[in-house]
Amino acid sequence: MRVLIVNTSECTGGAAVAAKRLTQALINNGVKAKMLVCEKQTDALYVASCGPLLRIMRHFVWERFVIWATNLFSRRNLFEVSIANAGEDITRTSEFAEADIIHLHWTCQGMLSLSGIRKILRSGKPVVWTMHDMWPCTGICHHAHECNRYEEACGECRFLRFPGKKDLSHRVFERKRRIYSEGRLAFVAVSTWLAKRAAASALLQGRQVATIPNSLSLEKFRLSDRTDMRSLLHLSAKHVIAFGAARIDAPIKGFSYLKQALSLLVREKGYAPNDIHLLLFGNVKDAHTLDDISVPYTHLGLVRDESTLSQIYSASDVLVSSSLYETFGQTIIEAQACGCLPVSFDNSGQTDIISHRRNGYLARYLSPEDLAEGIDWCLHAHIDRHELRKIVLGRYSESKIAQQYIALYHQILKQKLPQ
Repeated sequence: MRVLIVNTSECTGGAAVAAKRLTQALINNGVKAKMLVCEKQTDALYVASCGPLLRIMRHFVWERFVIWATNLFSRRNLFEVSIANAGEDITRTSEFAEADIIHLHWTCQGMLSLSGIRKILRSGKPVVWTMHDMWPCTGICHHAHECNRYEEACGECRFLRFPGKKDLSHRVFERKRRIYSEGRLAFVAVSTWLAKRAAASALLQGRQVATIPNSLSLEKFRLSDRTDMRSLLHLSAKHVIAFGAARIDAPIKGFSYLKQALSLLVREKGYAPNDIHLLLFGNVKDAHTLDDISVPYTHLGLVRDESTLSQIYSASDVLVSSSLYETFGQTIIEAQACGCLPVSFDNSGQTDIISHRRNGYLARYLSPEDLAEGIDWCLHAHIDRHELRKIVLGRYSESKIAQQYIALYHQILKQKLPQ
């Protein structure tokens, strides 16, 4: 069986990390898997580029221009939506020709157009599409927030400056509906929360949405001695709290809630500021984001290699994920694999991973007070670090996740093409 994993980026972003780890997991479990991306960022032999970067950038710019013009040249919500009006024709590549299964992941921002997706489906090759956000089941948005119009036909889109019944979101939604009917197509959600939202979409009506979480290499994420790791990272505080994201100050990551929680720990929970050290990893666009943090902190910048991430998690008592929502929660299972307890809001994909007060803490949604309570609980919990790792091994190991996908591949290969 030959599988082609398709994702916009090789390494940047949560979907890229998940897609690449799955490619490696499939290879390690006997599948001939390759990854096709816009920009090859490493020397990995199983990763290929789908076309010239300049052409892909033109696709990206044209899509953003159309969205910008539709919103009468307002930049507001410019990157909250995608319309896939331009992209690469990957059916012309040798990687596509060799594949038995085409496995789509996150393909926006210049990778695939809707026309390109239609061409893939019309090729007759079965397609699996793993959803890392809500875009495959909505008209144009990546996250619908509290809106449920995708359950009917979109329209009246909150992300458009001039919403209406037949607006851009509705037109793209109807085009997706037509395209999805043209081939063998199976959808996968990375969490129960996302699967429920996807199943409610009119685009996926009558389709089964499988739930398969992201995988993790337990060889790469190791549990190391906490004292040794703190010495390596020059940390001397009594408690270490980690927080990380591709971009720390992205509004969806909820960093402001963590800052409020840290202030509450100092003001109301009896912690001296120097008792706690905040360990940050990820890019920051606005340097003022790191102002007014009530405890000492270290900002390590963007960290991609698993060895350094393992050191960060092993050195930390707690990982905080204060995102407004997560379709899965990759950093949470990484932290648990290294013996670090997670704290997260109780609202989305994280609830598949965290059992409240057993292997982490689920705080009330958007409550900095309960986030502080969760951090305090984790700092005093007596939970065996090796047990945390054992739970991750049982749920998210490469072998376990690869076998679930292999079973799905066999299932879709047996399906007949639509008439």
